[in-house]
Parts: sequence; structure tokens; C-alpha cells
Amino acid sequence: MSSMGESSPACPCRPLPRSGGEFAGKSFIRCELAWWSWQSACQATLTIVIVAGRKLCGVTDDLRDQVHAAARRARVAADELVLATRERKDTALLEMAAALRKRAPEIIEANQEDLDAGKAAGLPDNILDRLTLTEARIEGVASGLETVAGLADPVGQVITGGILPNGLELKQVRVPMGVVGMVYEGRPNVTVDAAGLALKSGNAALLRGSSTAENSNTKLVEVLREALESVNLPTDAVQLLPCHDRASVTHLITARGLVDLVIPRGGSGLINAVVEQATVPTIETGVGNCHVYVDAHADLDMAESIVLNAKTRRTSVCNAAESLLVHKDVAHEFVPRITKALQQESVTIHGDEQFAQQADVVAANDDDWGTEYLSLDIAAKVVDSLDDAVKHIATYGSGHSEAIVTNDVTAARRFTARVDAAAVFVNASTAFTDGAEFGMGAEIGISTQKLHARGPMGLTELTSSKWVVWGEGHTRPKA
Repeated sequence: MSSMGESSPACPCRPLPRSGGEFAGKSFIRCELAWWSWQSACQATLTIVIVAGRKLCGVTDDLRDQVHAAARRARVAADELVLATRERKDTALLEMAAALRKRAPEIIEANQEDLDAGKAAGLPDNILDRLTLTEARIEGVASGLETVAGLADPVGQVITGGILPNGLELKQVRVPMGVVGMVYEGRPNVTVDAAGLALKSGNAALLRGSSTAENSNTKLVEVLREALESVNLPTDAVQLLPCHDRASVTHLITARGLVDLVIPRGGSGLINAVVEQATVPTIETGVGNCHVYVDAHADLDMAESIVLNAKTRRTSVCNAAESLLVHKDVAHEFVPRITKALQQESVTIHGDEQFAQQADVVAANDDDWGTEYLSLDIAAKVVDSLDDAVKHIATYGSGHSEAIVTNDVTAARRFTARVDAAAVFVNASTAFTDGAEFGMGAEIGISTQKLHARGPMGLTELTSSKWVVWGEGHTRPKA
């Protein structure tokens, strides 16, 4: 998009200081009416360019009004949800699940339109996999809603409390966030997960999905809103924002006072752009450069099984293993063994000098160690010690999920203590970092930051707290 200065007065956008030279492979400048431009709809490689000119700003103003109006409707819905009983919310979730199953053929038909458009646009297979909805996947998200319905309602839970010496009764209780915005790429399952978790935790959801999933998301939200209406809960508790104009993201993440929280879910370009530009509080979710470290005291049969599962079970998800580290003491046996096993699963290995001695291994470069491939590729390296493995993970990891395979309890404890990640596994695949697998029913994302949530985010992570204080005419003495 080019600047539209022409002879019109300059856009009132105020340029902001640069915070770095290169962003997702593109140089950028920032302004208050930032415009996100995807290099491709699937990769979310973002360039932020200046918006100038009265005509374009007028269009942006109209869109901002649409987004803000949706946020105001969401606030009204959230005010009603905060008073909804668990029974009403659970009934709505069960109605949503039943409606998804009943209307699965319609949903799949809408999804096929997105898939056809994606294939025509040349989207890679891993992105098409994320975009795909099948009967089994619809059943999966429907079952997730039912699981969420069976979970305890976090709203109103007492975190702590007691009676103070002066007689005041003090309680800290969980309350909804209010209006939660989701910005995510072409993953229509997120639409259902986010709506369900938001509803159970008493929040209204503003969903800004990718244009690549427009038909799927539109149909899903239609189904969910009709289910809400059938149980007399506000339909504006679930709203889909415009997805063709990237400025809608800007207006959502800068709607401070209208939106209480924004959660970006996607590639590093999308997440970084939202986190850097947002004035609304955000939770940074999971880019996953996940490692499996095979220790000197590992059971190599177990190690092979875990590496294969973590890498090949599903390559397009953020909990897939992208890097393999092998202790030098077992490298002579395990490197040729795991190389053969991975290559039989069509995995391309980007290896260091020792791995590169094996047939058909690509020599790794520095970029490989930090890459989230989301494909049948893995970076592989031999390390001298557990401490070297921990150092490598600290340098290149994304703070998502890391695993050690070992029979040495001391090594396992050292690894789990020193590795700084949202989830650390001992003798288990990183594929288990998932809200459903952790008993949350579903997840709204996997946080890789430390405040206020970390790891898979379920119901509790979508709440805040307030202090409720009861007195009997108490007044505080003057100082």
C-alpha cells in the first residue's frame, strides 16, 4: 500500500519512535493509525506502513467506529454475563456443542470454500492443515465445550479472605475480565474454543480471525450466537470483527477503556506486532521452538518414540518439537538411529557436524536453531552436557515447551529447575502442552509470558480478582 498524501492535508497520525531496524524480514515505521499488511495471509509476515491522506483516514475512522461499536455491545453483554448462573452458562455451552454437531455439514461446506481459496492462493500444507475442519475436528471442539461445561465456574471463587482484627470481613474473589479480544490466524477451531471459555468465565468475546478462514468463522459464529439466543443469553457475547481490513486489528488493540484484554494467537510476526502496538493489556501466546533433549542416561527406545511423536504427530501446531539435542555420550548410537527413524517419516534434518555425517542431512546454519518450522523439518545438535543443552535452550528457545529424556532423577530435576519455559516435560512428548490434555477442556492460547498467565490458558486465566469488604459502619481513624 502506498502513501496517499496527494494534495490533501496530512493524516493526523503521529509517528512513533522506531523500536528496531527489521521486523519479520521487513523494515518498518510505526504510527498511531498503523496498518498491518500480511506479506502472505498464511505466514503473517507483517509490514507496518504509514497511513496518510484524508480519504484513507476516513475509511479507517468508519472501521474504527464499527470495532468500537462492537466493543460497546460486548460490554453490555459482559455486564449481563457477570450475573449469569453456572447453570445458564453450562446450558448455553451444551446447546453450542449440540448445534455444532447438528450443523456440521454446513460448517464443513463453508470451510471447504476457505480451503479451495487457500489452495488457489498457494497456502502451504501446514497452514491448510490448521485451516481444515473435518467431522472429527468439529466433534473435538464440541466435546471441548462439553468438558468446559463440566468444569467448576471460576467466577465468584474465593481466593483468600478472613476477618481482620477490627472486624472487617475481607474476601478476594475471582471476577471476569470483561471484554476479551482475540486476534488469530486461520484456525477456525480457535473461534469455538475462545467463545466457549469466554462464556464460562463470564466474558464477552470479540473475535478477529484471518480472512483465510472467513467463511468458516462466519458460519461458526452464526451457530454459536443462535445457541446463545436459544437460552436467552446475549448474542453479543460472541462477535466476529471485520477481517479483510487489517486496520480492524489496530482499532481492537488500541480500544483502551472498551476492551479489557487482547490475546494474539499465531506466528511471531502477528504476536510481536500486537504486543508492541497494543494499548490494551495483552497476553503473549506461544511461538513454539520446542526442544527434546536426549540425556546421557536416556532409554533410547523411549527417546526415539518421544522424538518421533513430538515432531511428526502434527507439525503445524506450536507444541511440535522443532529442535533435537543429543548428549555426546549416546550420540554414536542414537544419532544414526534417530536420523533413520526421522527420515522414514519424511522429516528433513538440519544437523550440526555430527548429524551432517549421516546421509541426506542438511547442514544447519545459525538460523535453524531459532526456527519454528511448523513442517517436517527439525534442527539437530550434539551437546557436551546437560548444562550445554540448557544453555542452548535459553539462547534459542521460545519459552513454550521443553523436554528431557532420562533415567537419571538428578538430571531431570536439574533440567526442570533450570529450563525457563511454560511447560517442562520429563520422559514425555511436548505434544501434551494443550489445554484439553491438561484437563481444561479447551484453551484460549498458550502463554509464553510470566504475567498474568503462563502455559495453557483456561477458565481461571480469563479472570481477574476484586476485594470485597464487609463492615458494620467501620470508619478509619484519622492519622
